[in-house]
Amino acid sequence: MSSVPVGESRTSHFAGAYKAAGYVEDAAPQADLMAVSEGTLIVTAPAPVAADVVTAIEANEEPARTAGVHAAPITDAEFQAELAPEPLDDLAVISTIEKAPTATQGWRGMMSRLGLKMEPGETEKQHLQAATQLRQWETVIRQFVGTEAVGVLVANPKGSSGKTPTSIVLGGLLATIRGGSVAVLEVSDDRGTLSFRAEGNPSRGVAELVRDSDGIRSAGQLAGYTAPQTSYASIIGSVGNRAPLTHDDVVSAARVIDEFYAIRVMDSGNQPTSSAFAGAIETTDALVVPVLNSADVVLEAVAMLDRLRSESPKGAQLANTAIIVRLVDGRPENPQLVARLDNIIDRAGVGGVFTIPYDPHIAERGQITLSKVSPATRAAFTAAAAGVVHTIQKNTK
Repeated sequence: MSSVPVGESRTSHFAGAYKAAGYVEDAAPQADLMAVSEGTLIVTAPAPVAADVVTAIEANEEPARTAGVHAAPITDAEFQAELAPEPLDDLAVISTIEKAPTATQGWRGMMSRLGLKMEPGETEKQHLQAATQLRQWETVIRQFVGTEAVGVLVANPKGSSGKTPTSIVLGGLLATIRGGSVAVLEVSDDRGTLSFRAEGNPSRGVAELVRDSDGIRSAGQLAGYTAPQTSYASIIGSVGNRAPLTHDDVVSAARVIDEFYAIRVMDSGNQPTSSAFAGAIETTDALVVPVLNSADVVLEAVAMLDRLRSESPKGAQLANTAIIVRLVDGRPENPQLVARLDNIIDRAGVGGVFTIPYDPHIAERGQITLSKVSPATRAAFTAAAAGVVHTIQKNTK
C-alpha cells in the first residue's frame, strides 16, 4: 500500500469524487479503490479479476463504465470534459422568443383589454402568421452576405411585360431591407424607361457611366451617375438619347458598380440575342423573369429560357434556377387561359414562381415610389426577393 500527502497530490482536488468511486455493489469486482484517511489519499492495489472477465473487457472496443469500477483513475482532462459547458449560441434566440399572442381585435380583443386574456380569432391568427412570414423573408434578405458583389438580371423578350417595374420594386425592397448598397442598372441595348419610372431627374446615366468608368475611383464619383431613391436604391438609367450598349459596355459598367454596391439589379431590353444581353448574362448570378397572364408574354419567356439552356452551361444554370414573377396588371383574365398558362409555367422547369397582386400605383405607369406600393404587393415582392437571395446563394457556392 502506498500513500501520497493530499497537499502534493494532483488528484486530491477530487478526493470526494474518488471516495464515491470506491463504492461497489457486493457482486462487482473491486479495482483501484480510493479512500481518504486523516488527510492522506490511500491507493489500494486492484483486486484480481477473473480471466474470463478480462477477456470480455478486452474484446469490447469501448468498455462501458460501471458505477464504482474504473480501469484507471479519472484524469483531469476527462473530468473537465464531463464538466464542459454546453453551447450557449442559442441563448440569444431563446431570450427573444415571442410569447403566445393575445387577441387585439373584435370581442376577443375587448375581453383581453378587460384583463381576460384570449387567443386571437382565426382571421387575426392569419394576419399574425402573415406578419411572421414577412419578417422571416426580410431576415433572409437582410442577413445575406456574399464574398463579392452579385448581379440579378430581370429579363423577358416581350415588351411591356413588367421588367422595369419589377427591377425598381425588387431593387427598392432589397435596398430598404438591407439599408442600401443596391444599384439598379439599365442594360437594354437601346434606351429604356428605367429613368422615367424611377424617382428623380438625374443629369447623367448609364451612357455617361460607361464613358467615364475607367476614371471612377470613389463612391462619391459614382453617385453622380445615379438617381437616389427614397427606398435607398440607386437607379442608373438613360438620360437623353444614347448609342446602343454593347457587351463590353455592360461588363465595364457592372465592374465599376460592383466596387461600391453589394447587389446590382439589371433591367434588360427586348433583344436576348443582342451583345448587351450577352454582357448582362455574363455578370448575372440570378435570373428574374416577369410575366403577365398573357399567352404571348409567357411563351416569349419560356422561349428565352429554352434558348439560354441551349447556349451555355451558365445559361442553363440561370434558366433552371430562374424566379418567375407573375404580375397581375388589372386587365380582364380568362380563367381557362390562366389555367393553361399555369400548366405551361409549371412545366418551365424554373427555381420558383411568385404571384404579384395588382397594384394601382404601379399601374399608373409613372414614377414608382416604394412607399406608395400596396402592402400586399410589397409582401409578395419580398417573398420573391427572398427567393432571389436563395438562388444567388445556390448559384455562387
